[in-house]
Amino acid sequence: MSDPSFERLAVIGAGKMGETLIRALVAAGTVEPQGVVATAKSRRRLEALEALPGSEGITTTADNRAAVRGADLGLLCVKPQVAAGVLAEIDDVLEGGQLLVSILAGASTELLEGQLSKQVAVVRAMPNTPSLVGAGMTGLTGGRWATPEQLDASRRVFDQVGRTVVLEEKYLDAVTGLSASGVAFLYIIIEALAEGGVKVGLPRAVATELAAQACYGAGKMVLDTESHPALLKDAVTTPAGCTVDGILKLEEGGLRVTLIKAIVEATQRARELVE
Repeated sequence: MSDPSFERLAVIGAGKMGETLIRALVAAGTVEPQGVVATAKSRRRLEALEALPGSEGITTTADNRAAVRGADLGLLCVKPQVAAGVLAEIDDVLEGGQLLVSILAGASTELLEGQLSKQVAVVRAMPNTPSLVGAGMTGLTGGRWATPEQLDASRRVFDQVGRTVVLEEKYLDAVTGLSASGVAFLYIIIEALAEGGVKVGLPRAVATELAAQACYGAGKMVLDTESHPALLKDAVTTPAGCTVDGILKLEEGGLRVTLIKAIVEATQRARELVE
């Protein structure tokens, strides 16, 4: 199926993720720069959006109502804590059947639909920050009024910045805890691996590159081979070799259990963000 195309795209609260999506969708030809309207509170942020390379011609404004009026697709990228106010602001200019995609952590489609007076098609998306470099992971779910075609169009939007998976909504907070928050945990792992490299004599820049590429390569191996991580680990762990000694230290330090607990805690917090 071809990529979706939109005559008019409204990005409400165009921070880093909104900017990333604008860049990707314009580059893919999904929308022309002249068809993009982006909103932000600060004048400085609006000026930064206007200066995006390759995106000359986009419209910026502080008026959310003007931005969403008549838009084929509205991307809601504001903070969860201010979402209710923004939805109240734009409610009367949204139209039934209009597509609104939310990237708000913890905000269910039912919650968003309940704050709108019309049958607006709401799709909930949870991307992560590697979307900034085209290596993102996004979980998607459709609300009560979203058609299969609108959900598929939303999926193909996020395909422009990485991989996507469509799930039942009950899983979206777990997606937040695992793939959205989880990248921060991986940065800590990369930092720690690099520190280990420095400890054994490597220059810091080299150690960081080795650690980051090892993590990138390990992830690609899992995705490309579709092998269980345990099998890939076993392939590296030769009898009486150095890797098994390192694994013993990881298990002794409780790394596995600590990471599991970190995902559980982040998921629980995601559920509380808009309560």
